[in-house]
Amino acid sequence: MSAPLSGHHVAVLMGGLSAEREVSLVSGRECADALERLGARVTRVDAGRDLAQVLTKLKPDVCFNALHGAWGEDGCVQGVLETLGLPYSHSGVLASALAMDKAKAKAVLAAAGVTVPGGGLFNRHQAAADHVMAPPYVVKPNAEGSSVGVFLVFEGANRPPQEIVAPSWTFGEEVMIEPYIAGKELAVGVMDGKAMTVTDIFPRTGFYDYEAKYGDGGSVHVVPAKIPPHAFEKAMKLAEMAHAALGCRGVTRADLRYDDVNDVLVLLEVNTQPGMTPTSLVPEQAAQQGVDFDRLVLWITEDAYARGGAGGLASTGETPD
Repeated sequence: MSAPLSGHHVAVLMGGLSAEREVSLVSGRECADALERLGARVTRVDAGRDLAQVLTKLKPDVCFNALHGAWGEDGCVQGVLETLGLPYSHSGVLASALAMDKAKAKAVLAAAGVTVPGGGLFNRHQAAADHVMAPPYVVKPNAEGSSVGVFLVFEGANRPPQEIVAPSWTFGEEVMIEPYIAGKELAVGVMDGKAMTVTDIFPRTGFYDYEAKYGDGGSVHVVPAKIPPHAFEKAMKLAEMAHAALGCRGVTRADLRYDDVNDVLVLLEVNTQPGMTPTSLVPEQAAQQGVDFDRLVLWITEDAYARGGAGGLASTGETPD
């Protein structure tokens, strides 16, 4: 490939303040390396509270947002970039904030006809005192990513997980509790509004947790998933519907559960800034579609450029004067 980004200054935002900082540093490093191969002048920015001042000095042409989790992925950093008038990758303020809040996202998705699990929000002390629904169920923070702070409560469990009331719990007062859906863990990447393919994830541990997601050999990915054609098509459709309903831009990844015994498929959540590490699902799906890592990074960057002034302008359909 030639140097399509020659003459462009790209700031790669990485690290950040969330529990997913370490993964973001890897995503950012991989994307920055790719951008340099594409000819861009790259500044790696370990994003902190002084991000506005740093970017005001740097004056990049575009920001590649490789942050994951709270602050970097929930609309906060997007708001900073809007205020500075800098084009940036991935979703805008509203879609980012909405997707990160699991309860509100589920309400929007359900209204749009996307099948989501039942359950709801509960105070963590109430949830720790007694089972709020019959096991098996899943307890997770309402606004955190990468399976951080997620617990499975199996049938026969005497009590709910006490970790949610431990002094070390930092994920807010409310927890999302949903019925556990047995079966397969699926993921669908969406690029430019179109689903790429479906991955079937087999965690080597009992559960697709943080280690299974990011550890070397933590899980086995089967791409494309060997599931019945109707379920494959439905997973793709639900991912596209969810991307559109939340108002997402660029690349997203939908996580789903497929109970292949009862033929039940539900969409769990949408990740607006999916991982870009060597073990990540979206780069793997893109490669399976014939789009290598550098071309994927190029497309995400060009998509950010194409929005005019900043993400919000394009998401409202307006053009800058």
